[in-house]
Amino acid sequence: MDTGLFIALLNPTIALALGAAFLVLWFYQRHRPYLAVLGASYGMSAPGFLLQYFTLPVGMVLTKLVSNLCFTFAACCLVGAIISRYGRRVPYIAIGILAGGGLAAFCWFLFVQPDLTWRILAINFGFGGLSLLVAAELRAVRGNGPTEKILFVLSLLSGLNFIGRTLLVVISHGPFTSYDGFYGSSYWTTALLTHALLSLLIALSLFSAAALDVMKALKTETHTDPLSGLLNRRGFEERALLVLQHCAAARVPVALVLADLDHFKALNDKYGHAAGDQVIADFAAKLRAAAGTHAVAGRIGGEEFAVLLSLSDLATARLFAEAVRTHYSAGSVDGLPPGTRVTASFGVAARTGDEGLEPLMRRADEALYKAKKNGRDSVRLSYERAETVFIPDSGSAS
Repeated sequence: MDTGLFIALLNPTIALALGAAFLVLWFYQRHRPYLAVLGASYGMSAPGFLLQYFTLPVGMVLTKLVSNLCFTFAACCLVGAIISRYGRRVPYIAIGILAGGGLAAFCWFLFVQPDLTWRILAINFGFGGLSLLVAAELRAVRGNGPTEKILFVLSLLSGLNFIGRTLLVVISHGPFTSYDGFYGSSYWTTALLTHALLSLLIALSLFSAAALDVMKALKTETHTDPLSGLLNRRGFEERALLVLQHCAAARVPVALVLADLDHFKALNDKYGHAAGDQVIADFAAKLRAAAGTHAVAGRIGGEEFAVLLSLSDLATARLFAEAVRTHYSAGSVDGLPPGTRVTASFGVAARTGDEGLEPLMRRADEALYKAKKNGRDSVRLSYERAETVFIPDSGSAS
């Protein structure tokens, strides 16, 4: 095989392999459609490269048009997939203007005013604009992690490759008047090699991003209770330990609220497990809404829940527990007969000194036990140590 044919087949081979790999990933992760779009992008660029080297029976002019249609479709798919992967709104209008403008100019210099040099400049400038569009979209997320930063840099390099390299080669070696010797020129050789390198680097970055997505999803699954949507016990304890460390370093108060659904076993036996699941899901939703994004909430047992409140002392945590208790006991639960009242009991403890999670949970659990023992549907507090300020337990907590 001569060197020219080897270089000509290099990019199609790489593109097909990468396209197949992304489609395999998508097959196992159907909820990530951007992977299928990436597969289509790399897959469509393969015939684009082949048709630069081989001519269809329709003739060279139409072959070049089909080739660049493949390239344009592949570029649009790649741009859209990368932008959507990072949760950005895909700028379809901008993509259409850049891709359509480049292709329209290419067609003008192919059919109306044939000029190979201007065709090269037109299509490369269009692709360069698309690359810079990706860089502009990734600019807002480039600080989120290494893959975002790498893709941002690669997008800039790709834009520089399409625009800067093309201009430099055309200016250095003069205009191209025909395809005679074109595929042995420095422009074509550098175009193939730089495209192969950038395609591999971009694909590797996207594979890394997809792997991180899978790892994040697996971590979420292992730390999340599927019924309530809250953290499970393992996830809650890991997150709570981090919060306690940060609060200790910042010297800010933190409090723990434990909650337990009253008479849950009897309710579950009477109305069935489906109704019991609905009760848990309903309570978890109300607890999550009350906790907001700055608290750590979890389901740590069958019908037992925990909320770690940073920047909260005992009085603040008690108000939180009272609000949840009142709101929950006054509402109804789907799946239960009208008028069925479901309540919960709460135990509250505020951290003292550098108290760890285990003793803090033990004190909150002791307060919860008192609430369950003394009538339920109430809030009980774990009082501060003797040398600290005494906070009385009143109202529904009395």
